[in-house]
Amino acid sequence: MIDINKTVAVTGADGFIGSHLVEALLSRGFRVRALAQYNSFNNWGWLEDVVRNRPEGDAALEIVTGDVRDANFCREFVKGCGTVFHLAALIAIPFSYVAPDSYVDTNVKGTLNMCQAARDAGIDRLVVTSTSEVYGTAQYVPIPETHPRQPQSPYSATKIGADAIALSFYNAFELPVVIARPFNTYGPRQSARAIIPTIISQIASGMTTIKVGDLSPTRDFNFVEDTCRGFIALADAPDVEGREINIATGTEISMADTLATIARVMGREVNFEVDPARLRPSKSEVRRLCGDNTVITTLTEWRPQVSLEEGLARTARWFTNPDNLAKYKANIYNV
Repeated sequence: MIDINKTVAVTGADGFIGSHLVEALLSRGFRVRALAQYNSFNNWGWLEDVVRNRPEGDAALEIVTGDVRDANFCREFVKGCGTVFHLAALIAIPFSYVAPDSYVDTNVKGTLNMCQAARDAGIDRLVVTSTSEVYGTAQYVPIPETHPRQPQSPYSATKIGADAIALSFYNAFELPVVIARPFNTYGPRQSARAIIPTIISQIASGMTTIKVGDLSPTRDFNFVEDTCRGFIALADAPDVEGREINIATGTEISMADTLATIARVMGREVNFEVDPARLRPSKSEVRRLCGDNTVITTLTEWRPQVSLEEGLARTARWFTNPDNLAKYKANIYNV
């Protein structure tokens, strides 16, 4: 159980899922220590939006800037905390092709640092964020947690390594860690490098010819609020330490059908044009993802609550707000 009397820590809190998780925890009455990556502008990423929606001088939210690549910082960050959610990572697959060292440093070394820090601090539970990309193209569906790992990109390879580091700390040191493995999360604030915000931002900017990559792969999409509910359920569930657990809907949809749905909910007539720059190398493209959610639905009360159509409509409404759309560069391909 998450101890309401102890501070909950979130790394990667300035990012897409992390900022929503901070909001979800605050709404449940927890005190939250949120990590934003250090920068000279003291910019807190999407936490800036979270702060604007909170009472001035909110004592429940403590924002700390730092970097999970620094072991000493990680030890200081988790001191006095009960539950720790580790979301900090480099996630853009195309950028991992050109900067793989950065992914090893952040995803593998950063997870190692957080595991060591959590062990030293004696935290109650560490929830480490994985990704469905560790499975690669599905050999069979729905994909259970026992599905073989296939490192089809440097990004997925580093996440496989990070998961292994975390589980080794459970086996070697009895660190109370659980691996949360969300499938494809989408929603407001998602980074511009993902396909759904790429499409929505182009349509919202008035473009009628929408540039895309391969439209044939399928994905299992989670609305971000459902993903956050899954994280909290796994942090709260008994006897899940040392396990890897999918957060998935158990359904799949092709990119082509996803984009048609987006155009429909936005009420726009558009054409799609394949941009060669947006195509992954053929062996790196994950062709099919559809997750088995039997474990999480057996061990917890979590169920997906937001349908894809509703989630896409809510996402599109957020992006079409001019203040939000202005934060995206719809005419630039973001790797």
